[in-house]
Amino acid sequence: MARWALLLAGILLLAGCRPPGGAEAVRVLEDLAAEGGPSRLKARTEPPVRREITFTARGAEQPADLYVPAGPSRAGLVLVPGLAERGRRDPRLVALARTLARVGFRVLVPDLPGLRAFEVRRANVTDVAAAYRALDRHTPDRLADHLGIAAFSYAAGPAVLAALEPGLRARVGFVVAVGGYYDLAAVITFLTTGAYRTEGGWRHAEPHPYAKWAFVLSNAELVPDARDRRFLEQLAREKLNRPSVDISALAANLGEGGRTVYCLVTNGERERVPALLADLPAPIRRQLTALDLANKDLSRLRARLLLIHGPDDRLIPVTQSRALAAAAPAARVRLFEVEGLVHVDVEPGRLDRRALARAVGALLAQRAAAP
Repeated sequence: MARWALLLAGILLLAGCRPPGGAEAVRVLEDLAAEGGPSRLKARTEPPVRREITFTARGAEQPADLYVPAGPSRAGLVLVPGLAERGRRDPRLVALARTLARVGFRVLVPDLPGLRAFEVRRANVTDVAAAYRALDRHTPDRLADHLGIAAFSYAAGPAVLAALEPGLRARVGFVVAVGGYYDLAAVITFLTTGAYRTEGGWRHAEPHPYAKWAFVLSNAELVPDARDRRFLEQLAREKLNRPSVDISALAANLGEGGRTVYCLVTNGERERVPALLADLPAPIRRQLTALDLANKDLSRLRARLLLIHGPDDRLIPVTQSRALAAAAPAARVRLFEVEGLVHVDVEPGRLDRRALARAVGALLAQRAAAP
């Protein structure tokens, strides 16, 4: 629903960033900030080996990259690419996987065609679950409680839902969700109107315009009329490429189904959102219901849940991670609010490096004890 964000590679391209915290967490952050250059972590560790493997998802073979540490494996992690056209070979994703492998994670990065094509579907959950089973098969049995899933933005929802799958619920040790969602109706209200609810009532912020048109692009194929699908995709790509372009002439070509989507994303009144959501074509409503977390029993979640969110996120408000934390078992949730983290961007002068270091330390703590 929004651009994917890599936890560290996207926010730590800051030379000399040395957040306080555990020494190993600092080395991880320094290595990501160094990109391909030298770092203390690189000096202390051998580079991991990348192996291309395949796994079966929905009856089809899917490729994946498995990053194996040169030293002992201490944990396993499925790194979900999210809505990224370059998929598992996005340079930022590769850099993050290599860094995590240097500190003992076996990292599996699947290639998920649906996410690369911006398709937000319930099938994404099936794909993530299949990737996790592949990681399980390629990881020593002694690490069974130290296997997890890390996902960003929209992909955090399918990651949590995969961890709730009956066959995986007892197997997934932890889930890392960065800038994720809880209530999709509330997210859509924010991305279209800027309104979001807090304990003190309704507030308003200016949402990033990217989000609403990514929503249109990801759902266009679910509109029944082929002509509407074509025009919705065209106007969404126009707005994503040139946010200030006037698309009213294109919108005039939309039929009834296409107009319901267009009316939703161009509406600015929060009171109208429930009715506009109810007017959407049935296939879109079914997918939103299936991917929503607010209508799921999260008390059944057995995975440890690490949530990371920026208070000034303009794509998915931080109240979504707060609500997700409140709905999950309290003893298994940690929420890190990192000032200066604005979904995929960072404001260097405001970055809360202590909070970021604590979040990295919590991820490193998911590993088994060092041999």
